[in-house]
Amino acid sequence: MASISQTLAGLAAARMPAQGSGIGSGKLAPLSPVGSNPGALGAWAYVPADLAPGAPLVVVLHGCTQTAAGYDHGTGWSTLAERAGFALLFPEQRRGNNMNLCFNWFQAGDIARHGGEAESIAQLTEQMIAGHDLDRGRVFITGLSAGGAMTAAMLATWPDLFAGGAIIGGLPYGSANGVSQALERMAGRYPGDSPALASPAGGPGGKPTVSIWHGNADQTVVIDNLDRLAAQWRGVHDLGDAPGTLEQGDGWTRERWTGQGRTLVETWRIAGMGHGVPIDPQGGERLGATGPYMLASTIDSTAAIAQSWGLTAPERQRVATAVAKPKTATTAKRPAPAPANAGQAGIQDMIEAALRGAGLMK
Repeated sequence: MASISQTLAGLAAARMPAQGSGIGSGKLAPLSPVGSNPGALGAWAYVPADLAPGAPLVVVLHGCTQTAAGYDHGTGWSTLAERAGFALLFPEQRRGNNMNLCFNWFQAGDIARHGGEAESIAQLTEQMIAGHDLDRGRVFITGLSAGGAMTAAMLATWPDLFAGGAIIGGLPYGSANGVSQALERMAGRYPGDSPALASPAGGPGGKPTVSIWHGNADQTVVIDNLDRLAAQWRGVHDLGDAPGTLEQGDGWTRERWTGQGRTLVETWRIAGMGHGVPIDPQGGERLGATGPYMLASTIDSTAAIAQSWGLTAPERQRVATAVAKPKTATTAKRPAPAPANAGQAGIQDMIEAALRGAGLMK
């Protein structure tokens, strides 16, 4: 008799069309792992022609049902990398690890420093640094949903490898162990405070900086997870609860905690947005394309994240600055998250919640 997980996997496969590898610009090249690859991941890379020695590297982690090419097509990372001169690594999940192509952020063996998917991502990162003579002090990581949760795991377990990270629609590190807990945490149900992170030594530039992005109408991974992620990383950087600045723009709110003359932790709340990456393909750099989990917004997260990491050339900073320019700057109280539509849940919602909790559906 089929297990409940097998049944859910079959339902997910029947109900959720995966974004196939054919989606995208075709810029990405396959990367064969040279290490032990304990997490059995695949990988793709993008290295602009004539990339200068000592260029930065960005590691990009897709979400569930997605592929590296599909995620690149939506976010436009390779377009920006070509313009600005940095390399990209796209670790890619395999169905043998997760039926719905989710990184296994809720499995203890996959988010430890050694063994599993986290070590595979670290090995691939080291392979790119060595193979293309990249700047070890300018290595960054970002991801959506399960990829966002795995981004949090990489920053927590390999802080010496990354200068900074951007977590989009993700969850705190170590918050779930197994499927049932994953479902509860995605819905915002926690038994207490999120686990505190040990203060890491960090890499050449110190402890990694963290940028956290979330739609305040996200019903797949509720926005409470943004606050818990921010609390984890404020603890790492020994920062207080109150942000140094609160900026509000057209459809977004940004909070920043600063130290040593730079932003160490920041949160971006996107008004009215559900579960996905904020995309603005008609403005600024015109980087990506809207689609599943690539959501039209008044801000382009790819451009803003790259600019915050100092990856864009001076002539391109005017775009990201214009995107991020606040209408007001104040220390006013944080706006409350949008309420959940609890009264609209039915059998269909319950099935989809179970699938999402099992890592089988976004």
